[in-house]
Amino acid sequence: MERFISAKYRAPCYHCNEEADQIITAVPNVAQVVCDNCRATRAYIPVIEDVSPETDYIKPGCYDLWKLEEPATCRNCGVHSIHDITIGCRNFTVRCRSCGFTHLYRFNLEYMGEDG
Repeated sequence: MERFISAKYRAPCYHCNEEADQIITAVPNVAQVVCDNCRATRAYIPVIEDVSPETDYIKPGCYDLWKLEEPATCRNCGVHSIHDITIGCRNFTVRCRSCGFTHLYRFNLEYMGEDG
């Protein structure tokens, strides 16, 4: 699997309600959030890749939006720079600050991992 974005965010899990690291990964064909405590996983599928303004594709959802910043190499411009990650219950976006290239993922399914 191609490595693109990998991050951790400490927050209450939507499934077990425990404060735990949420393991975040995003590659071109899938994005996911996995609870490090119970292994509950939310999977998102790609919808669009586009150069867009900062606020495009970010919509409020049923949970608080998670806003993270992670360094990564952009698939569009090739620059290793900060990428803004915004995760909600319905959408997951990754946007390169260097060129504005944005990956929009839409929530697809949730399941329990092997240890959960």
